[in-house]
Amino acid sequence: MKGSGRDFKFAFLNEQKLHLAAEQLLKDKSDLLVAINNELQKKVADLERQQALFVQTEKKATLGTLSAGIAHEINNPLAYATSNMESIQDAVPFLVTLLKLNEQYLNNEIKETHFKHELDILNLQYPYARLHSNLPGQVNDSVEGLKRIKQIVQNLLDFAHPTSQQDKQLTDITVAANNALKLLSNRLKLCEIKTRFESLPLLWCNLSSINQIFVNLLMNAWQACEYNLEKGCIIEVNLYEANFNICIEIKDNGCGMSEHTIEHIFDPFYTTKEVGKGAGMGMTLVYAMMRDHSGKIEINSELETGTTIRCLFPLKTSFD
Repeated sequence: MKGSGRDFKFAFLNEQKLHLAAEQLLKDKSDLLVAINNELQKKVADLERQQALFVQTEKKATLGTLSAGIAHEINNPLAYATSNMESIQDAVPFLVTLLKLNEQYLNNEIKETHFKHELDILNLQYPYARLHSNLPGQVNDSVEGLKRIKQIVQNLLDFAHPTSQQDKQLTDITVAANNALKLLSNRLKLCEIKTRFESLPLLWCNLSSINQIFVNLLMNAWQACEYNLEKGCIIEVNLYEANFNICIEIKDNGCGMSEHTIEHIFDPFYTTKEVGKGAGMGMTLVYAMMRDHSGKIEINSELETGTTIRCLFPLKTSFD
């Protein structure tokens, strides 16, 4: 019996030792998994920062390409508004004098004969007919020009806004499409632009990403046509709903793409453009942005005929 007791105690201690060893092993593995998970989270955060950096770099490159056209778009209304304001500025002393005379007459500080005499002198110096025929148009044209400049600047700000995956909102993508077309209006002025925008529900998305997608696709469509403008550049922008997706469809009648190009179009730094005309990140970023929105891209292209690119955004019932 005493031997049996010692055997039981030995077995119990051995089992306890194995149990403690297993617990320590489990703890070590858990600590290792936590460390690996933390490291993975850091890597994901780093990748997100790198993606955001690539997006901003691509935006700056696009803005650099568009800068001359944008400057022209701003300079025209600015020059017109400046000219009008200088003309109005010349009339200000006359208007101030006229207002003072009216105030003096209403306050009985001058007699009517003197008032009329001063009005006649002012009319000779600055004819009333010229004033009331020119002033309303000058003011209205200046206001419209400044509104145009404000819209261009707003389009630039919307486009240049840093992209964040968390920065999502309900958006009317028709507005984003129109803003991109306005932003690129100078570059696309030789193209025939056809639009078909269906009435669509609001899309839960990152507005900055949507702006980037439109600009990148439109720029690609224009560049596909620019080497054969004699053919006539036609770009179609279609927005519609299909199979529980909101679809952005950009068509062009440009040079088209080979099967090899289509296979590599989303590869970073892959480009068929001449050196200095493209970094090869445009479609890579479009792909990344579509992935962030759980969307997909469809491409149909034929050499010397044209290309159709569709970006499909799934309509969600929740905004997770």
